Amino acid sequence: MRLAGFVIHGNNQDTLPRCLESLLAVCDDVVAVDSMSTDGSSDISRRMGVRSVSMAWEGYGAARAAAVASLRPSDYVFFLDSDEHLDADAVRAIVGWRESHPREAVYRLPLRDWAEVDGQRFLYRTHWRSRLLRREVAAWRPEMIVHEALPRRRAQRLQAFIEHRFATSVSLRSAKEHRYALLWAVMAFVEGRTSKPASLQRPAHLLRDGLLHGALWRGGWRALKLAWVVAGYHVAKYRYLCELKQGRHPELVQAFKERRFGELFQRVHALRLTP
Repeated sequence: MRLAGFVIHGNNQDTLPRCLESLLAVCDDVVAVDSMSTDGSSDISRRMGVRSVSMAWEGYGAARAAAVASLRPSDYVFFLDSDEHLDADAVRAIVGWRESHPREAVYRLPLRDWAEVDGQRFLYRTHWRSRLLRREVAAWRPEMIVHEALPRRRAQRLQAFIEHRFATSVSLRSAKEHRYALLWAVMAFVEGRTSKPASLQRPAHLLRDGLLHGALWRGGWRALKLAWVVAGYHVAKYRYLCELKQGRHPELVQAFKERRFGELFQRVHALRLTP
């Protein structure tokens, strides 16, 4: 069984080496998609023997589709984000999975989100993400502009923890969540998705991350501030969806419909988005 892997990166020279080491430890072929980095990250890939593919940023769907197209033939595809890595136990778990003659189309792995806030490092939450996919299932399209865009489908769980550098600043995380929320809303609006009550989202997600996932017990006040920001994403995405249905941000909708995804990201980044 052949396993191919990829990562998408920008200016990530501080986290990219460990990510690539993880992919090289478990995959037969690895590709790094460089979204026009300027800090030498692409040189890191080449020094480590990883093929680097450069392309202007047009969203996660386009970048992941380009990565899969650049990989050599394989049975499964595995991917990490540039701020993620595997520890030794996770590497052994994936190697063991490869030797077990897997048959499922999708395998979900536990993702540990680590926060480094105000001088304290703590585990914010652990959640499951589909990261091992049969090659034919790893079929991203450019219009899948946000992170987790593939349709949900039945998946087997694999206990191989992915370590994620989730947040180094509450304010930076807040800005990132609002950009993602607006991008999600544009995609959802064009797809004709229905809205949910925005006011119910924050308490539900604060309860989930702060109490059920245990962030509050591990990070205290810092975790609560971060949970407030992360929960704000779910408030914002339905608030933005309502705004779009009221005719706001027509230029973003038009850019998406005309598949000008690079321009869409630039426009969203230029907006002053407030919590």
